Amino acid sequence: MQNEILMMADAVSREKGLKKDDVFSAIEAALATATRKRNPLDIDARVDIDRDTGAYTTYRVWEVISDDEEVEFPDKQIPFSTAQEDYPEIEVGDVIEDEMEAVEFGRIAAQAAKQVIMQKVREAEREMIVNEFEPRKGEMITGIVKRMERGDAIVEISGAEALLPKRNMIPREGLRKGDRIRAILEDVSFSPKGPQLFLNRTCPELLVMLFELEVPEIGEGLIKIHGAARDPGMRAKIAVHSNDPKIDPVGACVGIRGSRVQSVSNEIAGERVDIIKWSPDVAQFVINSLAPAEILSIMIDEENNSIDVIVDESQLAQAIGREGQNVKLASRLTGLELNVMSEESAEEKGQEEAVKLIEMFSKQLDVDEDVASILVQEGFSNVMEVAYVPREEMEEIDEFDDALIDELRSRAADALLTSAIADEESLHDSEPAQDLLDLDGMDEHTARVFASKGVTTQEDLAELSVDELLEIESMDEERAKSLIMAARAPWFE
Repeated sequence: MQNEILMMADAVSREKGLKKDDVFSAIEAALATATRKRNPLDIDARVDIDRDTGAYTTYRVWEVISDDEEVEFPDKQIPFSTAQEDYPEIEVGDVIEDEMEAVEFGRIAAQAAKQVIMQKVREAEREMIVNEFEPRKGEMITGIVKRMERGDAIVEISGAEALLPKRNMIPREGLRKGDRIRAILEDVSFSPKGPQLFLNRTCPELLVMLFELEVPEIGEGLIKIHGAARDPGMRAKIAVHSNDPKIDPVGACVGIRGSRVQSVSNEIAGERVDIIKWSPDVAQFVINSLAPAEILSIMIDEENNSIDVIVDESQLAQAIGREGQNVKLASRLTGLELNVMSEESAEEKGQEEAVKLIEMFSKQLDVDEDVASILVQEGFSNVMEVAYVPREEMEEIDEFDDALIDELRSRAADALLTSAIADEESLHDSEPAQDLLDLDGMDEHTARVFASKGVTTQEDLAELSVDELLEIESMDEERAKSLIMAARAPWFE
């Protein structure tokens, strides 16, 4: 049996590429399992194998429990007072091991041992795969399609199998067995059936890494990719920039006769790729991202993080794209909400907004429609601007004299004060729960602001996202994250 153990450890180690000590540990666990099954009592056992000779020793294991505890398993538990008679220095929770005679293993026991060994070997193999691929999450990996299962693709990468779910495949790509593909290693998870390596071919990161592979100037740092957006299998946009005026970033990414961009496109099932020149000027970047449509004018709404893009009626369809594809990709690429409209639509929208502003000024400043209309025409959009804009700017308005300016600024200040008092009363009437007040990093004012918006408990706060929290109360993103994580702390306890 000793020689058989050494031969088995050596063979499995070489065949599976495992450490020999891991194989010995698996054999020890198998022999211990077989020992317990062969013993008529419900004992616990441990086997120790000499790594050099293959000789093994079997021990019966007793768990030392407190005298106050009930002995549930008399064949493998021993009270502390009883154990102390032979082992004076023993502690509760320790184990006592008595050497016992190793049983003879018949055919059934040997088969059970083999099963345990193979199970341990498979666990070791899974752990090796996880350890190998966990640090590579987010990398682009090359593999070969091994087979298709219910629409999903099983891809072989470095001797391991990865899953490319149907949802992460490029639509209408039609992968077949033997196809060589590139994909992003999206996730690595350990499951009882084996490690699961999940791939993705639809994410923008794949497009970025393909260009990094095809364009040497990107790897050398001469060209920088500022972002990418995809409609997988149909169209994509990527924004590039170079600090060296001698280098044309778009031309470098296109390559001679389009060779570089064509290589990228071929890798992602013929997806059309628009290479956009990035610009620090937001308006220019938006114009570039909507090319080839010609833009007449742009109106930026910083408060709502959106931009109205006005184009000629003849350019409207091209700017929007088929089923809104062009403007959707441009919005994702720029990180802004782009509203493409014709001149006529822009004029109608401007008139609607002007009417709303006139009504607001008329109500809050208690002025007639003519005065409110003049304020709107001069570019005023809220009462605070009327109250605090430099007086010289209002003096330049021909229709306003000094008395009217003084009266408007006074009424605007009163309106702001009235609004502030109403907000303060609202905060005073809003009662946050004690657990929200006691939260780390929370102050009473912020808690009352949250409560006035319906976030009264720690659980309410925990369920919010960072963006939702920033809409409720103005604060920096780091503090918002800190408050939300503090509120979620009980979830992980």
